[in-house]
Amino acid sequence: MGSRGRPAEGAMTLAEMKEFAGFGASTQRYIRRSLDVGLDREDALGRWSRDLVEAASIRAQAQHYRRLQAIRDLVPGDSGLQASEQVMAPLITLTAFDLGQGRLTSFSAYRFLYERLVGAQVRPWLPSAFCAAAAMPQLHPELRRKLLQSISEAAATASGWSSRQPAFFPYWVEKVDMTALPH
Repeated sequence: MGSRGRPAEGAMTLAEMKEFAGFGASTQRYIRRSLDVGLDREDALGRWSRDLVEAASIRAQAQHYRRLQAIRDLVPGDSGLQASEQVMAPLITLTAFDLGQGRLTSFSAYRFLYERLVGAQVRPWLPSAFCAAAAMPQLHPELRRKLLQSISEAAATASGWSSRQPAFFPYWVEKVDMTALPH
C-alpha cells in the first residue's frame, strides 16, 4: 500500500516543480534566496548579494524573517476570529515586506514561497494576508493593482485547503561551464 502513494507524491512534486518553472527568473531567484534566509539553509548574504543594495535588502529580510517561527507557532487550527487575531498581524507585516521587494508579483508566487516558509497549515490564511498586504499604501499603485488582480476567485473563495506539506524546495544551482566539459 505504501508504494501506491509514491506515484501521487511524485506527480505532486513534479507539479510543484512545473509551477516554480513558470515563474520569472527574478521571482525564482527571490524565492530561492528567501528560502535560504527563512529556513537558514545557506549563507544567504554570501550567496545572493551582488552589491551593497542587495546586501542591505538581505539583512532587512533576515530581520523580518525572525518572525517566522512565531508565525509558525501562531497559525491556528481553526478559522475563528479570536484565533486569527494573533497570526494575521505578523503574517501581513511579513507579507508586506516581501511584496514590497517587487519580486513576488502574483498570488501564486507568494503562496508558493509561504507554503514553504511557514508550512501547509498557513494555506487558509494566505489569501487574506496577501490581499491586506497588497492593498497597503506603501506599495506603488500599479504594483497594488497587479498583485490584487493576480489572485483568482477560486483562491480567494476556497472552501477548503490541502494539508499536504510541499515537497519541492528549490535551491541555488551552480551554472556549469559547458566549454570546460570534455567532448
